[in-house]
Parts: sequence; structure tokens; C-alpha cells
Amino acid sequence: MPNNEADAALDRAFMALADPVRRAIVARLSRGPATVNDLAAPFEITKQAVSRHIQVLEIAGLITRTREGQRRPCHLDPAALEALTGWIDTYRLSAERRYRRLDAVLKTNKEKKK
Repeated sequence: MPNNEADAALDRAFMALADPVRRAIVARLSRGPATVNDLAAPFEITKQAVSRHIQVLEIAGLITRTREGQRRPCHLDPAALEALTGWIDTYRLSAERRYRRLDAVLKTNKEKKK
């Protein structure tokens, strides 16, 4: 259970990214803005279903939408992705430090045996 707003935001983002269609939408938006029609093209699902996926990504804070005349392109929010990678990096770096210490111990033991 989230204990603060940052945890709740992470939960929403990771839950949004749990779906392969939403991950594919994020991947497409990493190349630049796109409309619902652009985003729906590669999928064999309705535009309404794609719109629901977009809404989940918006609620999670991963994408935004702007208005350009009649168009409403979607944009990836780099700050939201940075928050996710920052959270992941915290644990990755911690694990890497533990493995480096283990490597050092193993190397020392190997050298002592020589």
C-alpha cells in the first residue's frame, strides 16, 4: 500500500506499463507525438480500446495530450519516465554494490588459495 504520493504515482505508472499494448504505445511515443489513429494502426483492437489505454497512461502521468486544431496528439512525459528509471536505479545500484563486494571477496579468496 502506498505511503505517499510518490509511491502512489509509481504504482499507477507500473500498473499502466503492465499491459503490452500500453508498453507498445509508450514505445511508439518515444519516437515522437502521435494521434489516437496513429497509435491504433498497428493493433487489431478498436480505436475506443486504444483510447482507453491512452487514458490509463494519462492517469498514470506517463503521457500528455495537447490540442492542435482538430488534432489531439499524445506526447510521452520524459519526467515521468525519469522517475521510474530513478526508482529502478536505486535498487539496481544497490544490487551492483553487493555483487562488487562479493566479487572482491571471491577474488581475495582465490588469491589466498594460490
